[in-house]
Parts: sequence; structure tokens; C-alpha cells
Amino acid sequence: MNITVSASILSADMLHLGAELKRLERAGIDMLHFDVMDGVFVPNISFGLPVLQAISAASDLCMDVHLMITDPCRYVRDFAKAGADWITFHLESSSDPARTIDEIRNAGCRAGISLKPATPAAALLPYLDKLDSILVMTVEPGFGGQGYLHDMTQKIREVRHMVGDRDIRVAVDGGIDADTCTIAADAGADLLVAGSYLFRSDDLQAAAARLRNAGGTV
Repeated sequence: MNITVSASILSADMLHLGAELKRLERAGIDMLHFDVMDGVFVPNISFGLPVLQAISAASDLCMDVHLMITDPCRYVRDFAKAGADWITFHLESSSDPARTIDEIRNAGCRAGISLKPATPAAALLPYLDKLDSILVMTVEPGFGGQGYLHDMTQKIREVRHMVGDRDIRVAVDGGIDADTCTIAADAGADLLVAGSYLFRSDDLQAAAARLRNAGGTV
């Protein structure tokens, strides 16, 4: 299985973000995972449109925007204009899922849905044929640095089974490190989002390679 690595900049050194971007590019990272939090849908506030616009102008990496906000459909076109390539929203948000997916696609981006830990995989069934990715949260969304919830591994398996032959990426976000990356990949994940593990590593390139090679056992 070919693994794509997406680095969550929530864990980056914000004082030296330009240098962090260069470091990620040198390490061969595939995507930048951009967590947008509104302090309502999740109990934290992160960053928004101006930061994404600045980052996308400074880097050629794919921008993987994760909207952890109450009404994502309202902001899809703004994030697309700011540089998003992929936009993922939460099924648990107040926006109508089908309309939000259409809005993302009409804005020229790839569309993904994310599930909180308590939301069953079966909730995705009505939208499967319209998606480019499914993001399984393996922590409670809102804060970086949390430990991987091992009971989410079965949900990853369920999502992979549901996807079948469809061209849909199965992503995981939360607590991904040198050990849990293999657990997630063995369950069927092919897009690994990692923050603390990458940015706190003494050798970012080696850490990224460890994630990318996690699929070698599948």
C-alpha cells in the first residue's frame, strides 16, 4: 500500500513557520494538514484564512484543509480561494453534507468527510460515491499531542471495507507515530496525518520515511 504523509502544522513552530515549511519540503512530506478550529465545534481556536493564504503562497505542497467548524459550507469558497487543494469537513457539523461536498467540488477542490470517534462508519454510506477522502479521527478533535485511541482501529477497517474499489483515500488523524502508523496502515489507512511525531523528531526526513513505509506490511 502506498502511504501519503500529511504534516499537521498545528504542531509546527509558529514563530519560524517559513523555516518549518522548508524543512518539511526537504523531508519529502506530501501534504500540509491545516486544522481550522472555531472554538465552537471543538474547544479550541487555531488559525484561518490569512494564515492559509500566506502558507500556500510560500509552499508548493498540497494544502489539506480540515475544517473543524460549525458551518463549513459557508466558508468553502473562501478556503478554496486562499489555497486549499483538499477540504475535509465533519459529518457532525451543522452543514448539509451533500450540499457541502458539492460546494467543495464546485470550488475546484477534492472533498473529504471526517468522523469524530463516537460517529459510526456507517454514517458515511449516503455520501461514499461523492468523496475523495474519509478522515477517521483517532483522537477527540481539538488539540494536538493526544494519544491514539486504539478502539478506532476497527473503524478504520470498516471504512476501508466500505470504500472497496472506489478511488477514496482513507486517512487517519491523531496520535500517529512510529508505532501507531503501522497499526493504522494495517487496518487500511493510506493517508497518515501526523503532527507532534514529525515536528518533535530529531530527524524529520527519517520520521516521514517511517510513516511512508508503514504500508509495507499490507
